[in-house]
Amino acid sequence: MEGVKLIINKALSSHFQVSHTIHMSTIGQSNYHLNATFVGDQQTSPTEAFPTLIGDLNTAGNLNAQALLLLAERIRTKAVFQTQQSKFVTWQFDAEYRGNDYTATLTLGNPDLISESVIVVAHFLQSMTSRLVLGGELVYHRRPGEEGAIVTLAGKYTALKWVATLNLGYGGAHASYYHRASDQIQVGVEFEASTRLQDTSFAFGYQLTLPQANMVFKGFLDSNWCVGAVLEKKLPPLPVTLALGAFLNHWKNRFHCGFSVIVG
Repeated sequence: MEGVKLIINKALSSHFQVSHTIHMSTIGQSNYHLNATFVGDQQTSPTEAFPTLIGDLNTAGNLNAQALLLLAERIRTKAVFQTQQSKFVTWQFDAEYRGNDYTATLTLGNPDLISESVIVVAHFLQSMTSRLVLGGELVYHRRPGEEGAIVTLAGKYTALKWVATLNLGYGGAHASYYHRASDQIQVGVEFEASTRLQDTSFAFGYQLTLPQANMVFKGFLDSNWCVGAVLEKKLPPLPVTLALGAFLNHWKNRFHCGFSVIVG
């Protein structure tokens, strides 16, 4: 968070919502974003409904669009398009199949038949028990003069109050641990090692929720000597949320702060 940000959310109907975002920055370029979301009436879970159409347009003419469709009871598809200054920079297509105890996903990124370039990502997750999930990922990329593939193994264990994940591959390793200490306190740690960059990093974060004060406080610290904190405060009975944030990089001696106002 840096500078001043104003977000206004407006629900035009039970299916259609728009939001306006104005960001005034002292470092980067100030901009305005218009976001529109359409959600269909085919609801498969409390957090999923189809079809879903999302579009975001800013003052520079950059467009981000997503479309999510439910082709069958177990098959979900997704299309993502991104343009910058009237030029397509990203076009991505996803297909997901959900079995009784497994999930398989296939992603095509920027497929181009003329230049013979493509990025293919395949995921497979298998529930070994009600708490343990194991799987893997295959990333294949091809472009003129270059071709390669990377395989990564993944595991996730979900307990009553904590979640642990581990990813191991040729490019390195990534591990995370999340723990809900109480209804008010949540903590998490993350470790990442890259064999390509010959670098390791560590991060710690926490969240403190004060429901009686309508307040949420978040903070983090990483091995690069970066410290950050965000305070979110709801202002009832108004539909307004005020957020204050500050970030300090001791290694580069850089400090950023800002606040945002969310209406709706």
